[in-house]
Amino acid sequence: MSILAQAETETLFQVLDQSVTILMQQLSVSYIDALIETGDNLLSQSVHVENGKPSQQQADELQALYQTIELQQFDAETIRRAVQLALLKAIHNDRVDPNHQMTPDSIGLLTAYLIAKLVGAKSDLSILDMAVGTGNLLTTVINQLQPDRQNVIHGYGVDNDDNQLAIAAMSMELQHSAVELFHQDALDPLVMPKTTVVIGDLPVGYYPLDERVQHFQTKATNGHSYVHHLMIEQAMSQLVPGGWGVFLVPTNIFQSQESQGLVQWMGSSAYLQGLLNLPKNLFLDEKSRKSIVVLQKRGANAKQAGKVLLGDFPSFEDQRAFQAFTAQIDAWVGQNINR
Repeated sequence: MSILAQAETETLFQVLDQSVTILMQQLSVSYIDALIETGDNLLSQSVHVENGKPSQQQADELQALYQTIELQQFDAETIRRAVQLALLKAIHNDRVDPNHQMTPDSIGLLTAYLIAKLVGAKSDLSILDMAVGTGNLLTTVINQLQPDRQNVIHGYGVDNDDNQLAIAAMSMELQHSAVELFHQDALDPLVMPKTTVVIGDLPVGYYPLDERVQHFQTKATNGHSYVHHLMIEQAMSQLVPGGWGVFLVPTNIFQSQESQGLVQWMGSSAYLQGLLNLPKNLFLDEKSRKSIVVLQKRGANAKQAGKVLLGDFPSFEDQRAFQAFTAQIDAWVGQNINR
């Protein structure tokens, strides 16, 4: 990130944070709720007052604060980064549930890099995020891929947490992202059009409603099913033939006892094209480590790669090793992927 971009991000973050601080005190709400209210104020270019709150003095102070910036002068990525900084502060202030925390930028950039290599310079690109949360992963990917495309990238996001979706909606509207959000259980029938790419930092654990997943091939033979297995199956069904799925999953996804159903489902529905372990230093321990799994839906020009892309991403700090590893990925794509 350039010094100018960093300065712009910091400027916008300071306006967001100061506004949030005022609204938290005036409205007696959490950092997250005050951030959503701030976003709405910026979008409407006015201060929303209800039942005399915030007071006239504080409303005037907020209005003066908003006038110190020209929102349209910031690009989408600057806005995303500023909102992300505010959300990181919210995680600390509000003690956000770890399952609701954002996907780090580094992983979003890797996801965007892989998608760019896999799909090439297609004119039309649509992306579904199966666990969109606050939208950081989806908007990171879109903002990285959009400059190289003439047509607007259409995004879709699904989540069952209305508070998370409210944050995503505010952030995406500020960024002018062409994204539609759906408040629903991701395992219920999906109503958006089929997409060329589906992504997701998938939740890990058991899905408690056994009766609702009886038609899934990846369901467990006994007891509760793994939600990340079910979501992968659901996501891949929402792709056009030959479409790509790029998911954040537990590194041991194919080593658990429950993996047999996932592997059997893949035999008829998807090609396993890659499994790349993320750098160890991103995680507290090996148990919590995650990988990026790359699947391709069968059909169209899709075929199983002659050699599955396997490996460990080196630390992002080791630039020489990282560049060497991405060069290997570039070579693998050239040798194995039909676009």
